[in-house]
Amino acid sequence: MPSSTQPTDGSLSLPSPPPSNLKAATWMAGWLALMLAMAVAGRETTRELHVFQIMEMRSIIGLVMLYPMIHLNGGLAAMRTAHPWQHIARNIAHYGAQFGWLMALSLIPLAQVISIEFTMPIWTAILAVSFLGERMGLWKNLAIVLGLVGVVIIVRPFGGQISPGQLIALAAAVGFAISLIMVKLLTRTDRIVVILFWMLVIQSVMGLIPAIELWRWPSGDIWAWIVVIAFCGTFSHYCMTRALLYADATTVVPMDFLRVPLAALVGWLMYAERVDTFTMLGAALILTGNLLNLKGAGRAAHPQRRPLRSTAEAAPHETHVS
Repeated sequence: MPSSTQPTDGSLSLPSPPPSNLKAATWMAGWLALMLAMAVAGRETTRELHVFQIMEMRSIIGLVMLYPMIHLNGGLAAMRTAHPWQHIARNIAHYGAQFGWLMALSLIPLAQVISIEFTMPIWTAILAVSFLGERMGLWKNLAIVLGLVGVVIIVRPFGGQISPGQLIALAAAVGFAISLIMVKLLTRTDRIVVILFWMLVIQSVMGLIPAIELWRWPSGDIWAWIVVIAFCGTFSHYCMTRALLYADATTVVPMDFLRVPLAALVGWLMYAERVDTFTMLGAALILTGNLLNLKGAGRAAHPQRRPLRSTAEAAPHETHVS
């Protein structure tokens, strides 16, 4: 029976499942699909509605969609947390990043927003080493280098003037990195459904007043896109958080590089954006980096494990999804 550990703040640490790069990659595939769908929906809705309104509707509708999972995990009473201030800080960072991301979608091309967002692994790696004690080995470094080179090849930013939209997208990338590291910390003590619940509640409160001030009744087509944003925005985080349970942040994040070539494909299919040789070359480098990273991580003889609590201490309604 695994040992139980009591943190200094008096809260219990959640059991950590065995590390699995395959399971992490599977959950990241769900993240990728949902994030790509949300990017398209975000572009469509920002043509008609203000970002504050979109984010407020996304949080409220997402909370309704999450309720069945809340019910299965013990109801609202089971959503208590010993770390409210960590949730608030995490959601301030995430709300700002999400706002900037949606704003950038209305200012610069889709592929460019997502490509600039992929400076995030640099900030994530620095924060993970500093605050999570993770190591940056050869394979992880190589995956990040190849991924960033692939992004640069696809975007080809040299020789052009930096636009406000690009700076907003860059700031969003930093915010997402901070949020990701804080999620990794929260998974040590809070269940995934608790993290999602407080994300939706806190962000609903944060955006309520500006959303009311800027409210505009959506058209029928926009309502459909808002539902897509609410669903993808809520359950993409579930997928990402599950992935973080099975692998380090510095292993999980480079997998997200695949979103760049996939975004280029979506742009070609939906917006007739041309996929050229540079895009294919960049995609190949990104894919190679991810495969090397997963291969190298799989060779680790003694992966780091988080403290465990005994099964007797586990919440009776806790749901584990493999």
